Amino acid sequence: MAQVGIVVVSHSRPLAEAAVELARQMLPGSTVPIEVAAGTDDGGLGTDAVAVSAAITAADSGDGVLVLMDLGSAVMSAETALELLDDDVRARVLLSAAPLVEGLVGAAVVAAGGADRDRVATEALRGLAPKQAHLG
Repeated sequence: MAQVGIVVVSHSRPLAEAAVELARQMLPGSTVPIEVAAGTDDGGLGTDAVAVSAAITAADSGDGVLVLMDLGSAVMSAETALELLDDDVRARVLLSAAPLVEGLVGAAVVAAGGADRDRVATEALRGLAPKQAHLG
């Protein structure tokens, strides 16, 4: 069964892996494809467009991919990664301005339920709404 894939782009691999672990705990037994492109090869902080491109390819089952990013240069790496992809894959990818952790959890939950890419992206963007409503 194809599902919308999710890619987490972060400067920190431990941060990205912790966010993915949290999302997966909300979805026991789920097979939502979530890939991480984070940190540098030597374990440092940073992002790499080639790694992001590979993660998008790995997460893509044909139903689309949502990419969540942490900070400014992660956005630039994700944009550059799109240029490295074939046109047919690029057409299925959305870069999201959603908050990384809250957006990931919401996106993963609706992706697990079979939602399409646009619905997954909408849910990710709503990630801060409960906190905003609570805090006013």
